[in-house]
Amino acid sequence: MEVKKNITSIFMVPTLRVPKDALRNNGFINGYIKDEKMQHGYEDSIYLLFKPDNLDKFREFLDGEYERTKSIIEDYDYEDGFVVVVYQLNERFKQDYELVKQGKYSKTSKSFQSEFPKSVKVMKAGLSKDEISLQVRIFKKSADLIEFWEDKIGITFEDEFEVWEGWDEEKEVLIIDKLKEHV
Repeated sequence: MEVKKNITSIFMVPTLRVPKDALRNNGFINGYIKDEKMQHGYEDSIYLLFKPDNLDKFREFLDGEYERTKSIIEDYDYEDGFVVVVYQLNERFKQDYELVKQGKYSKTSKSFQSEFPKSVKVMKAGLSKDEISLQVRIFKKSADLIEFWEDKIGITFEDEFEVWEGWDEEKEVLIIDKLKEHV
């Protein structure tokens, strides 16, 4: 089950500092800025959607998260084994989250950018190698991303352009019924 990572997952979830392996090993699907089924949404929060394979292991992960951070607001279940964990976003990065929503990734603060790993391990042809992380490449407007977009849309890149797609609210809202069709 592979759902394309949205902007919330790429730029907001990492600031929660949940270990990446813990997310991956517990059926993390995506992060969202709101859940359309929630009558009362939470201000400055994100909703992490999981579909854990092993509920005991997930409960252990969740208990650990409640101990690790005071940022969890609540967790709740949907039918078919989906679990949502709501986290309060770090108030310190409020302006940066707004810049992300405006698609101004390179304008985010240095302290926000330092929340993301500089490099990530990737497997290519059975070998593990370090590559500059996607977020850092986006913040720094890396040459490979500029080239990708120039080829894709056939225009010459200008300095004020960003190298990642803009915010699309529809992709950032959890619509569980629509998601179940694709999972």
